[in-house]
Amino acid sequence: MLRINDLHVNYGGISAVKGISIHVPEKSIVTLIGANGAGKSTTLRTIAGLVKASSGEIAFLGENISGRDTIDIVAKGITLVPEGRRVFANLSVLENLKIGAYLRADGIDDDVKRVYELFPRLKERAWQLAGTLSGGEQQMLAVGRALMARPKLIMMDEPSLGLAPLIVNDIFEIIKEINHQGTTILLIEQNANKALKVADYGYVLETGNITMEGKGIELLKNEKIIEAYLGTSKN
Repeated sequence: MLRINDLHVNYGGISAVKGISIHVPEKSIVTLIGANGAGKSTTLRTIAGLVKASSGEIAFLGENISGRDTIDIVAKGITLVPEGRRVFANLSVLENLKIGAYLRADGIDDDVKRVYELFPRLKERAWQLAGTLSGGEQQMLAVGRALMARPKLIMMDEPSLGLAPLIVNDIFEIIKEINHQGTTILLIEQNANKALKVADYGYVLETGNITMEGKGIELLKNEKIIEAYLGTSKN
């Protein structure tokens, strides 16, 4: 579904992404793991059209989308759940969801219903201002808002960041359910253990380079991954 070939991204004189190549098959979960500053968020922002690549190709469903505007990329079927959630604090939950469907010309009632089925707490708080929600509820809203565009591919940037362990478990169950319903997922996550357990395939980014890749379950057992990202425990 998504193929990135020899992608380079520079910020001024700084090389943030240094020629990476990534393949995301349809209906899979693919994760990028690595330390802060490794180039993970830059990669997602470049795919989304928020950052321009210096060189390389980004192909979605066989079409080169490198350099396209974000609105065009969303229209083609890619959405991003940004790091930090970034909900519209002074709008209600429902209004936030409607904004996620801003490119849609058809009815959205079924999509709102789907989001409420995934996140019952959002239905309970439909008219509550998003800024008054808990961190976990705001993350649910950010994911729900991205789903309102009916994406073929949803990208998630650190969905568990700053959340309590029980809420993190809930978020990852929802990630699996969204994928089970047919949506392809590209996931950035510092909780490497959780990410690799749900991922079909994973890439390790270090200072803008891919240093390792493989099936999620295989990376979980890799001694270098365990030492660098999982600690001494595999649980």
